[in-house]
Order: sequence, then C-alpha cells, then structure tokens
Amino acid sequence: MKRKLAKCMVLVTTGAIMGLLLSGCAWSIGSEKEHAAVVQPTRGQELIDLKKAKDQGAITEEEYQAQRKKVMDR
Repeated sequence: MKRKLAKCMVLVTTGAIMGLLLSGCAWSIGSEKEHAAVVQPTRGQELIDLKKAKDQGAITEEEYQAQRKKVMDR
C-alpha cells in the first residue's frame, strides 16, 4: 500500500511540475515584449516596384505617375 501511495505522489508531483513548466512556456510565447520589426521599403525600392507594376500592365501610366509623385514627395 505504501508503494502505491509513493508512486501516486511521484506521478502527482511530476504532473504538477510539468504543468507549471508548460504554462510558463505558453505564457512567454504570448507575451507582448517581442514584436517583429516592420521593415519599410526604401524610396528607391518603391520606385522599382512601381516601374515593374507599370511594365507588367498591373497599373496604368497615369497611376504610375501619380504613385511616383507620392513617393518622391515624401
């Protein structure tokens, strides 16, 4: 009987420790301390992307010129 009680206590203790460890990991994963950095494209990259869009027919010449002006005015 004492062996069964000791075995049960070991299982309960192990379960409690694992629960605490896993809940700590989940808590740290969801923390707001770490945020992915938002990378803004450079003005040059924006102009290159606009030119590609125009050359591929995704935007018209007028749209290209309007967007290019916005980029250059910043």
